This record gives sequence, C-alpha cells and structure tokens, in this order.
Amino acid sequence: MSSSARSPKATLLTCACLSVATLGACKSAGAQPSTPPGVTLSSLTVTSKSFPSGGTVPVDYTCDGADRSPQLTWSAPPPGTKSLAIVTDDPDAPGGDFTHWIVFDLRPDALAIPEGGDPTELGGVLGLNGFNRIGYSGPCPPRMEIHHYFFRVFALDAPLSAKPGANRDTIDAAMSSHVLAEGALMGTFSH
Repeated sequence: MSSSARSPKATLLTCACLSVATLGACKSAGAQPSTPPGVTLSSLTVTSKSFPSGGTVPVDYTCDGADRSPQLTWSAPPPGTKSLAIVTDDPDAPGGDFTHWIVFDLRPDALAIPEGGDPTELGGVLGLNGFNRIGYSGPCPPRMEIHHYFFRVFALDAPLSAKPGANRDTIDAAMSSHVLAEGALMGTFSH
C-alpha cells in the first residue's frame, strides 16, 4: 500500500514500530532502505533536547519560527557502521510522504548534531528536501492540521554513492542493502 493510500493513524502505527518488517514502510516509492543480505536490523535510540518523543515540535524548528533544525542525539551504532544518515519526513502530508531534511555520509562516530548545527562539520552531505531546497526546512503543515514528523537516523555499512543535493528517491536507493540500524524520534506540529 502506498503511503498516500494509508490513513494517518495507520501510518503512525506502522512508523512507530522500528523492526525489520517495517523498515522503509513510510518511504517514497521506488527502492527502499533495507539491510544487507543476512543482517538483522538493529535499533538506534534517537532523542532530542529540543522536544520529547511524541511531543510537540517547538515553533523555532518550524516554518512559523526560525526554521532551524532541532538538536538530535542517537545511541552508538553497531559495529561495521561506516556512515550515518538523517531523514526527516511527514507521512501525513496531503500528497503522501514529504521530506523535510536529508543528511548523509555523517561520520560513523558522530552521536549527536546540535540545534541549528552544520552537518558538514560532522562530515555530512546535504540532500534536497521536498521544498526543493538543500538542507533543513521544518514542519509546515496545512493550517489546522496536526502532522507527525519523524526524525530518522540510519547507520549504514558504507558511505552513500550520492552527490550533494540528492533527492529522497536517490538516497533511499543508495541506502538499499546498507542499513545496519535505524531509529526515529517523532514529534507533532500544527499551526
């Protein structure tokens, strides 16, 4: 079932589970991030000093405020991790899954990114978000709608073979067969 055909409640329930069966369940069409053959997906714990898991994303991290990225921290990735990626998306968007932030090729020893931080200082490369902008563009749902935003962190067994400004489909395809661990922090926002 495509993400545009899912109800927001079903999408939230599907995305809340981080297991091998649900890896990629809330991604765009096309190649999906997946584990290498024979590898069991590990979990990462993703937290933030900016907002609690399941809490409201503060206005400073949205289009109504400063539109800066929140602070994120994640647990140590598994052995064999060669790079990390962050993908922030909104599965409740009217047209289906909408991407707000793509960072890839972060150093494997990175365990956090500061509020409004520059991912390139951690070796990261920025991708193209759904607004056709490079970098972070925060939550900005239609007026009077509550949307769920997932800040996903992926531990990968290789750097991605993608160029700066790569879009979501390119990043999903590049992560296919390379995901060792995944974790997500979910926050909600409404104008």
